[in-house]
Amino acid sequence: MSRYRSPDLYSNRELAHLEFIQRVLAQARDPLTPLLERLRFLCISCSILDEFFEIRVATLIEQRRLDKALPGPDALTPDQALAEIRERTRAMVREQYTAWQKVLRPQLRKAGVRFRVREEWTVRQRQWLSQHFQKDILPVLSPLGLDPAHPFPRILNKSLNIAVTLRGKDAFGREGKHALVRAPRSLPRVIRLPASVSESKYEFVLLSGVLQEFIGDLFPGMEVRGTYPFRVTRNSELIVDEDEVENLASALRDELKTRGYAPAVRLEISDTCPRTVVQYLAANFELDEDDVYRVNGPVNLNRAIEVYDQINLPELKYPAFQPQVTAALDSANSLFDVVHAHDVLLHHPFDSFAPVLELSRQASTDPDVLAIKQTLYRTGNDSPFVNHLIEAARAGKDVTVVIELRARFDEEANLALANRLQQAGVQVVYGVVGYKTHAKMMLIVRREKGKLVRYAHLSTGNYHPRTARGYTDIGLMTADADITQDVHRLFQQLSGLGPVIRLKRLLQSPFTLHKGLMQRMEREIQHAKLGKPARIAAKVNALNEPRVVQMLYDASRAGVKIDLIVRSACTLRPGIEGVSERITVRSVVGRFLEHSRVYYFENDGKPEVLCSSADWLERNLLRRIETCFPILDPELAKRVMDECIENYLADNQQAWALKPDGSYEKVSPVEAMPHSAQSSLIAKLCR
Repeated sequence: MSRYRSPDLYSNRELAHLEFIQRVLAQARDPLTPLLERLRFLCISCSILDEFFEIRVATLIEQRRLDKALPGPDALTPDQALAEIRERTRAMVREQYTAWQKVLRPQLRKAGVRFRVREEWTVRQRQWLSQHFQKDILPVLSPLGLDPAHPFPRILNKSLNIAVTLRGKDAFGREGKHALVRAPRSLPRVIRLPASVSESKYEFVLLSGVLQEFIGDLFPGMEVRGTYPFRVTRNSELIVDEDEVENLASALRDELKTRGYAPAVRLEISDTCPRTVVQYLAANFELDEDDVYRVNGPVNLNRAIEVYDQINLPELKYPAFQPQVTAALDSANSLFDVVHAHDVLLHHPFDSFAPVLELSRQASTDPDVLAIKQTLYRTGNDSPFVNHLIEAARAGKDVTVVIELRARFDEEANLALANRLQQAGVQVVYGVVGYKTHAKMMLIVRREKGKLVRYAHLSTGNYHPRTARGYTDIGLMTADADITQDVHRLFQQLSGLGPVIRLKRLLQSPFTLHKGLMQRMEREIQHAKLGKPARIAAKVNALNEPRVVQMLYDASRAGVKIDLIVRSACTLRPGIEGVSERITVRSVVGRFLEHSRVYYFENDGKPEVLCSSADWLERNLLRRIETCFPILDPELAKRVMDECIENYLADNQQAWALKPDGSYEKVSPVEAMPHSAQSSLIAKLCR
């Protein structure tokens, strides 16, 4: 595969991810998107950009510091990638704040939703806010004057802060120049004005504006010359040397204590802030001028999302829908009877997540169920699944839960969850040292007519009822003997010690999934060379594994038709003559976050359809524990192919096509035949 060494054949992963954030931002600018949904997309784009700096930019900075990074297939060094990221990010930030100031705020105002800045407050509103500040805000503030006795404090990651410039002397005769006011996390960032002082039904002010307006009350006798909100973003990647720790949970708890104060990677500050103040702040955070981002508006713009659930204006949101529950599942007294008779496929959020919860509940209360095993990656401490598992353990069932403590940004919640489960008598396993357990599976062992029967649920998504309403995922309930035996062996491997296991139906990272994909692609290549039907189609969140990319290039050259639906970052470049002209790549960004992973191989007219927890990334295929399961029922396999592949390839409303240069172009809608993949599934499956 050495012929694919040209960097022109690969996009940089970080820059490809920025392209994805740009597509999310485009939803905020699309006039066809309901107005409050546009606000939501704007806030989502800000939140994803935060995480991009916390993880990806922070990693590049660390690589540059250690001088350990080798250029990837795209040949960009960390310095080159950082320079390009900064240029593109500045343009994106300008676009975000232009959308906020010039488009969304004015249009929301016309619709009866007002975000009032200080200059727009009425006399009555100012009086109410002044009283609110004195009563509910000022008592929890701790201003800090900066002088030799009060050095620059530790500033928490992504917290709201106000830099204050002062003139005059305090009660001790000290000359005041600079001070900081930190907004405690206990204070809401968005304040809804009461009806008694509002001119429309929904009026809001941001906490940052209230602090700026009344901050002088914190410095009596001194003149406030300027107030400048700012926010610092820090490296949030937790690093625990698992080979050197005796207790992973204890080590993670120690790391979490310092995560919020790790090295800074970005400073956001008001564009009205004087250069001297910016330089002073940047120096204290050990940041260069290139790491400073000036903004025309609130530095914590993503907090505006808090108003979404407070506003009851259905015309400004996506239409409500009721997820489907099929008659067979809805009327069944026992889901075990249904699943024993045939496999059940669920396509969330169009199919309700309720049957998965019900299967868990029935397993916890059924006296014939002897054991339950489940993986938890992100689920929440108050999840019904957790309650069911605890109830099962207290009823004397054998319950084993594999919890991945290192689910990014959910580490603290998962530690609390593990503790709660252990206190109830659940056997908690933290997975395998060095490998995140990202697989999504549940196994139930039940006694039926004197024999033990296994039932399994496998999924592309987490056991999280809330995300099941906003993410697209595929779940399979099955009693197939081979599949459930494989799941049993996987749980044995995770909780015990032993050699590599042989599986009949499932593919598993880090052992057989990558190899299995490569073998299937090679098979398609051989079919194409013999003139037989050959096609590869896949729907994944991201793609960057070099050998997979190179095999896809080989397949394209051999004549295999390849259709890829990649939600976010894709380092493969389609449409390059002599290399990838038979490959198409598209991304669909819409109402729901595309999360299902589906792989399709034509196999000379005997197609294979597989679903997986794994994206086609190096980490997922080679450094994580993942599962990939086949859809064996031909009707269900056709349904997955129709709904998840062909349906999305036909989308001309929310789809973006990847071009050979690594940029994306919105697919032009066809007036005569407009098609939205997500909307069509709502119309087909929901009420």
